[in-house]
Amino acid sequence: MSGHGVAPPAGRGPLPLAREGYPLIATTTAAGVVCALFGWASLATAAFAACAFCLLFFRDPERSIPLDPSTILAPADGRVIKVAAVTDERFLGGPATLVSIFMSPLDVHINRAPISGRVIDIRYTAGKYFRAFADKASLDNEQNAVVLEDPQGRRMCVVQIAGFLARRIVCHLQIGMAIERGHRYGLIMFGSRADVFLPPAARVRVQVGDRVRGGQTVLAEWA
Repeated sequence: MSGHGVAPPAGRGPLPLAREGYPLIATTTAAGVVCALFGWASLATAAFAACAFCLLFFRDPERSIPLDPSTILAPADGRVIKVAAVTDERFLGGPATLVSIFMSPLDVHINRAPISGRVIDIRYTAGKYFRAFADKASLDNEQNAVVLEDPQGRRMCVVQIAGFLARRIVCHLQIGMAIERGHRYGLIMFGSRADVFLPPAARVRVQVGDRVRGGQTVLAEWA
């Protein structure tokens, strides 16, 4: 992927929903109406239930973005399932702290930029679909990694990882784009995980078991 400029809006529609959900919402609604008209009550109920799930899944609430530029924000909603010191040769080329966030199908699935800066690299990797909370998901599952660099030259990486149910990763960024903290930049459909690789200069402020909100919870801060 290539390109320059400022990252565009990440697919939010006129309603507080991700635009990517509109076709599914329309399809399930239409199916429910048709089934109801033909008197197929059980099928109509299933279709309207699917529509309700899509409305829940693709919701895109506004967030109050912390103003302190020394803080690094969570890129996703969910539960912290791992905080570990690692050697990251894929993205940062050295020591790093890995923070993994598990996003259940009931969480908001919009991804937001943890820092302001520029997109240095984007790497998409096709893969398998292990359950997102499994450690092997970080290496084997379909994923999209975005390496960001702030104005001070500090780099970090956010990896969108598809889960057991997910079959599509959406990323609206291109290499060279500028992006602001808290800016929507993509989503992962139907249960997933976000891995955050932080350099030694970042001090982690969350622990395993914490619930975080994308673009709002302070994940770490620069030393």
